[in-house]
Amino acid sequence: MVVEKSKQLEEFNNLSSEKIAEVKAFDDSKEGVKGLMESGVSKIPRIFHTGKQNIDENSATDIKFNVPIIDLKDIHNNPARRVEVISEIRSACCEWGFFQVINHGISAIVLDGMIEGVRRFHEQDPDVRREFYTRDTSKKVTYFSNGSPFSGQPTNWRDSFGFTISPNPFKPEEIPLLCRDIVIEYSQKINDLGFTMFELLSEALGLNPSFLKDFNCAEGHSIQGHYYPPCPEPELTLGASSHTDADFITILLQDHIGGLQILHEGKWVNVPPIHGALVVNIGDLLRLISNGRFASVYHRVLSKKEGPRISVASFFINSPDPIEGELKIYGPLKELISEETPRIFKDVTIKEFLAHYYTKGLDGKSSLEPFKI
Repeated sequence: MVVEKSKQLEEFNNLSSEKIAEVKAFDDSKEGVKGLMESGVSKIPRIFHTGKQNIDENSATDIKFNVPIIDLKDIHNNPARRVEVISEIRSACCEWGFFQVINHGISAIVLDGMIEGVRRFHEQDPDVRREFYTRDTSKKVTYFSNGSPFSGQPTNWRDSFGFTISPNPFKPEEIPLLCRDIVIEYSQKINDLGFTMFELLSEALGLNPSFLKDFNCAEGHSIQGHYYPPCPEPELTLGASSHTDADFITILLQDHIGGLQILHEGKWVNVPPIHGALVVNIGDLLRLISNGRFASVYHRVLSKKEGPRISVASFFINSPDPIEGELKIYGPLKELISEETPRIFKDVTIKEFLAHYYTKGLDGKSSLEPFKI
């Protein structure tokens, strides 16, 4: 990530005790960034300052920097088309690490309904939202602002409403009534799409369609509904700092506001909102087990004066807790290792990997660095 650090930011980074106190005060309010905006702030608190951003955006007409769009129509009943789609996915995963899918089987009505449901949750009365605010990761339904606020990294201009789909799913009564029905419907449909994507990704790696599912890559699934309030000083902060995802894959629903960018060939490239489409990106763990064949790339979300921006991210990752008393170990698949392509990553447990990911926070560095051979 390209950041121009001002003298003010450098001085602030040295005030660690003050920063911790400010982050704690923000977190203790249990109202998130939305609460700051409701209080009428016109200047963002300095815990959000990242310095002036390089926010050059690619032109929509620059074909070289257009994120691939893949049409999934007829993949289940047209073998020839399925072969074409698998080839397109393989190319996108190797060259981009990101692509958008259309005709994926989830109606625009459900997608729009989920965006609206997330909006309704975040725009409840602050006293109601506060009841859900927690950092207890054992809870199946959570509301919080920033996943690692005490990592030492600048705080992001974003709040999140999350819930667990598997292996230990939320109970319907745990979801607020104002968005319960759409959360249940969306989570079921996106879970099914996740299984389909793992089949296609398995085939794109030259493996049996059920390989990644049998390898437990789809066992764990959680969803976060992100809310990015309009920002009075968007040039000073980010909605999400540059990072790679820690999971196997992420399936993202975004509204019409835009702001998602990926780093491609040294340039920040927009991932434009397409109504009815879903964004799929490769996470670090799939990069690891594919022995680097598939790319997990840096991405970020710009802050904007327009908004709120709403997105819904579905994360597919195995549970970090032991299953039947045994911690599963992940490393490059033996099917993808040869003399010509020796392994480039070490073996790691999900628990070990996630501990590193959350400790470092969104610091603009790959979570896979310590696990390279």
